[in-house]
Amino acid sequence: MSSGATCKVRLFYLTRRSFRRSHIGTLTENSRSLHTRPSQCPNAPYVSPSPPRMRESEKDDDDVKPFEDIPGPRSLPIIGTLHHYLPGIGQYSFSRLHHTGLRKLQQFGPIVREQLIGGVTLLLLYDPQDIEVMYAREGRYPMRRSHTALEKYRLDRPNMYNNGGLLPTNGEVWWDVRRRAQRVLSRPPCVQSRLPHVNKVCQEFTEVLDELKSPQTDQVGDFLNLERRLLLELTMVATLDVGLGCLQGGSGEGNEEAEALMTAAHESNSTILGTDNGLQLWRLINTPLYRRLIKGQDTIYRIAQKYVEAKEAELKAEGWSVESREGPLSVLEYCLLESGLDKKDIIGVFCDTLLAGIDTGAFTLSYVLYNLACNPDKQEVLAQEAKQLLDATGGEVTPKVISEARYLKAVLRETYRLRPVSIGVGRIMQDDTVIRRYKVPKGTVVVTQNQVSCRLPQYFPEPDTFLPERWLIRRSTTHTDAPHPYLVLPFGHGPRACIGRRMAEQNLHVIILQLMWKYHVGWDGGELDCVSNLINEPDGPLLFTFHPRN
Repeated sequence: MSSGATCKVRLFYLTRRSFRRSHIGTLTENSRSLHTRPSQCPNAPYVSPSPPRMRESEKDDDDVKPFEDIPGPRSLPIIGTLHHYLPGIGQYSFSRLHHTGLRKLQQFGPIVREQLIGGVTLLLLYDPQDIEVMYAREGRYPMRRSHTALEKYRLDRPNMYNNGGLLPTNGEVWWDVRRRAQRVLSRPPCVQSRLPHVNKVCQEFTEVLDELKSPQTDQVGDFLNLERRLLLELTMVATLDVGLGCLQGGSGEGNEEAEALMTAAHESNSTILGTDNGLQLWRLINTPLYRRLIKGQDTIYRIAQKYVEAKEAELKAEGWSVESREGPLSVLEYCLLESGLDKKDIIGVFCDTLLAGIDTGAFTLSYVLYNLACNPDKQEVLAQEAKQLLDATGGEVTPKVISEARYLKAVLRETYRLRPVSIGVGRIMQDDTVIRRYKVPKGTVVVTQNQVSCRLPQYFPEPDTFLPERWLIRRSTTHTDAPHPYLVLPFGHGPRACIGRRMAEQNLHVIILQLMWKYHVGWDGGELDCVSNLINEPDGPLLFTFHPRN
């Protein structure tokens, strides 16, 4: 995963020589198209792309091959390819999707068709030019097949929700909620208004770290749980205007809610893959997986509703006046006063934020620290940047500090490349299209394999090496030597990109800078890989050490 971590890296990734020998077809190394690409700038607005330039071989309709000719694993009636995933006899694993994806690439090439149980046809894409085509064809209202059980849960409760929410809903209903919510969650003044609160929480985190780490080893027991508490606290202060005080632990009401929320979010996320795939018997009966989802979602809704209604009562007592608020409106205040969102939709948006924000942030932070601990030379570069920026502010991370933290952003981007939050992005094709000279029919479920592609040597020199500098190189004016912009997309791209990206990255910027300013982070474990549980989570204990820098 990194130069330090690669001492034990398994040989799951292709070398240049083995890649040439494998029959994966020719991937265009410098494939580029003329339309607008994802910007390297973290906060760049989305610009709708024009259609990408087609390969020469795709311009002749007579040369287009049928969808059924796309190679893929052999399927059986009814069960599809399920037998390939059975423990002991199967060659694939649902829990290691990046290893499974690489194996399919080696076997079948850069485009793979797979028939899943339940009659769902899946198309896997590895070439960034093909991924670019998928995004260009996603339409005005991009569709995906995900969180289907969550959608049923919400639609079955019209007294609580107007719709399935941002995660599973498609079409105009999705866009009506999305366009209103993104005015809030992606609005720079709202996001920056929470920065002082984020600083306070992160400073408290470092104080708790000092208290909890062992005097003998400098390790913290169950560090992942502490990270989850941090990300929960950050999510609560950023969205619901309340701190639970969950970093300190204890037996108070806030800590009980924190434990309940962390458990509920993790349990809910762990049911998504199982309920999205298979025979979906939960549509007929309350299966054990679906009951876990119900329990988790009931908890998240109850707590989100409590704090939305508390803020609503506060604003009502003040006469619903924007002028009565001191300073910029918080996210929750803007939702209630300015967004035009219905109260049910406001609660639903914050339920989605709690579901998506805790584990993804904690796991990303884990991999950033792992990369830095295994590469002490890179860590020292970042530590010097943190010292230079934070010494001048007394440890406060300001908007100016974030804008000038160039190496920090390169570290994050390189972590997204090596350990993204998921294997890729899913979309449902809304029109017939042609990809790699194959006709892909409307309704096909496409899943990009960015995590696999980001480890291939034809896209990244030294692909298994943690090298933040690759993102700081001044490119030529033509950008032909830059990494393809559709390879590293941790937050997705286009109208359906992650709505909470600005908040998520602001949280990460603050905590990473403060940790680098105060500690040298070490690693006492072996190689850290990931387990696919809807999102990629560390597959072992987090054995970090934290040595004070002063």
